[in-house]
Amino acid sequence: MRLGEILKDVSHDSVNRFLCREDYTGEDLYQSVESNIDKDGGVLSVDDTVLDKPYSNTSKAELIGYYWSGKHKTTVKGINLITLYYTDVNGKSFPVNFRLYSKQENKTKNVYFREMVAEVIAWGLKPKFVTGDSWYASGENLDYIKHYGIGFLFAIEKNRLVSLTSDSDKHSQVSNCEIPYNGMEMHLKGFGMVKVFRTVFKNEFRHYIMFLSDPDKITEITHSQFIAIHDLHWRIESFHRAVKQVANIERFHVRQTAAISNHIFAAISAFVHLQLQVGLNLIANCYSLRRNLFNDVIRSFITDNLADPHNSLPSHLLPFVNA
Repeated sequence: MRLGEILKDVSHDSVNRFLCREDYTGEDLYQSVESNIDKDGGVLSVDDTVLDKPYSNTSKAELIGYYWSGKHKTTVKGINLITLYYTDVNGKSFPVNFRLYSKQENKTKNVYFREMVAEVIAWGLKPKFVTGDSWYASGENLDYIKHYGIGFLFAIEKNRLVSLTSDSDKHSQVSNCEIPYNGMEMHLKGFGMVKVFRTVFKNEFRHYIMFLSDPDKITEITHSQFIAIHDLHWRIESFHRAVKQVANIERFHVRQTAAISNHIFAAISAFVHLQLQVGLNLIANCYSLRRNLFNDVIRSFITDNLADPHNSLPSHLLPFVNA
């Protein structure tokens, strides 16, 4: 509806028909970015986020349900978006695959994750590392990544069991172990040898495991390498925040699954376009375009009104001036 109002020559019905007619997928997203990235040796990150839809009827839209939200720290109504986000060796980063959780498919997010990794590899991506939070650090997922000869960095829960050697039958929760600053090579129960690192965030310990495609070199992983890859993982967090704040991914008024999926694809594509503009130095970041969108209009209004000494700046404009 809003797009029809803005474009004028395009009706609301035309926009609605477009959303219901098309069938954009994760492969379409990958094809839109592959020419702009070095596909060999980068970091592939996984994460999911909830698109808030508090006023939607779950019985009339199959993608809308109740999911845990890290933002709200509780279960909320919305759509669960799962994303693979790739950062290449030159620092360029884009989303490369996405799925919308559907209870009708009877799959877990971990199944979606493994399917999505297999897809991007089949499409030609050759990441050196896969990163994710503790939700995606199951033994099955770790074995799956290892099968492809790819290293990984995952957060793990504090109750995961580790031992000092692979042949030890004495395992302890990782939270009970003394982990030095430079990490420690340990055996993760159900998987094998990894290097464990510990950080402090909000007065709590967080634990991470790293694995290399060449297991013999695990002991060579340094703290600086851990931090470098850990920092790259946060780009997917920034993406999920930006696509909500800048690309209006949560703002739609359709119920059909295809229409919702196509809207979300369009919003992600808008973010990709902004990232390309950043790469060309046309904008400073994906937020700057929106921030500066109304500058000329506000400047003109202020100039016209303050030209008369009897006028003062309306109070409702102060937030725009001070933004």
